[in-house]
Amino acid sequence: MKAPPRIEQVKRLRCAIYTRKSSEEGLDMEFNSLDAQREACEAYVTSQKSEGWAAIRERYDDGGYSGGTLDRPALSQLLKDIEAGLVDVVIVYKIDRLSRSLVDFTRLVEVFERNSVTFVSVTQAFNTTNSMGRLTLNILLSFAQFEREVIGERIRDKFAASRKRGMWMGGFVPMGYEVKDRKLVINETEAKIVRLIFQKFVDLGSATTLARVLQAEGIRNKRGRLIDKGIIYKILNSRLYLGEAVYKGTSYPGEHDGIITQEMWDDVHAILRENSHVRGNRHRGKSSALLKGLIFSDTGAAMTPTFTRKGERRYHYYASMDHIRGRLVPEGSGPARLPGGMVEAAVVAELRRLIATPEIAAQILERFERENTACDQRELLAALRRFNDLWDVMFPVERARIVRLLVARVTVGAEGLAIDLRNEGLGSLAHDLLTETGA
Repeated sequence: MKAPPRIEQVKRLRCAIYTRKSSEEGLDMEFNSLDAQREACEAYVTSQKSEGWAAIRERYDDGGYSGGTLDRPALSQLLKDIEAGLVDVVIVYKIDRLSRSLVDFTRLVEVFERNSVTFVSVTQAFNTTNSMGRLTLNILLSFAQFEREVIGERIRDKFAASRKRGMWMGGFVPMGYEVKDRKLVINETEAKIVRLIFQKFVDLGSATTLARVLQAEGIRNKRGRLIDKGIIYKILNSRLYLGEAVYKGTSYPGEHDGIITQEMWDDVHAILRENSHVRGNRHRGKSSALLKGLIFSDTGAAMTPTFTRKGERRYHYYASMDHIRGRLVPEGSGPARLPGGMVEAAVVAELRRLIATPEIAAQILERFERENTACDQRELLAALRRFNDLWDVMFPVERARIVRLLVARVTVGAEGLAIDLRNEGLGSLAHDLLTETGA
């Protein structure tokens, strides 16, 4: 009796179909590019049914993802399934659907080979199980990468030409502008904030101080963030606000209007050219800060040291915080800004005059007697007369100490300056002067 014929079972090969489209355009159509790719791949799998090929149900579709990177959700899932041993064959419509980069594709082929997975391109009829297929693959990928690089160069050249013509090429819209008909136009509400930042930086000479002022007023940038020092520096260094377009460090006339003047830009950058530590030391250490913390406007607002620059010369002022923060003040109030040297000279002159008066000498004597401290009236008067000579040879730090010892408050009004003395400081000054004279 003859044995029944032996039927050889064909091994089932699980086929994963991968599709990709670079842009999202048309993906909402009932039958889109991804569907067309899948249909062609499924037809190819059906033609190999006798070889045991069968498409798995899992879909690996990347719509709107570039082939220049491997960071794609469906591709990542496909690689995970390959590593898990769930795939035998990867099928694509064209090689560049999987990758346009030779380096990236080499990595994918290594994953395929490590897991005994065959790669097949439907329209380019080869697989990676033989040397000829791998050679053909490398040649095709080289052309695909060449095409991608040529397209990239073409896009970069077009971008460069457009920027040199001053055109807006998209991206995050800068503060002070909005986009209409693909062009930048000034948003006047935001432009006022930009101008304020430039002007107040010239007045204050410090981005840190300016940031504190803007944050106290609750002023925010286009993204809703409180304006910090980093945002201030970014705005101050953007030539866009001069009406220019910058490409690779070179400025070109822009199609948009500027928000600030060239003069304002020059004033700001004359200050920025200084080393920040030098700028800070000047701001803190000059005698121009002699009245810092002591001088106020007649509205009660502090007057803070500010600076401005014309060319290489630097000018010092005391500015009311009402003025800096743009507050409304009653008519007839004192000046919003005073030259620093003038107001300090006036305060020092008044101190010298007061100290030379008999009334001050009487107050000091009365204070000494109240404290049971012996004092010769002639020696005290001689010591007070030495005050002018001593002041002239004092260092700025010593002068600031004396002013803080004697002055409680300086008020600037429409009629002039009012100085409130610290009576307790008069006795300390007398002690210092008597010690200096050896009395």
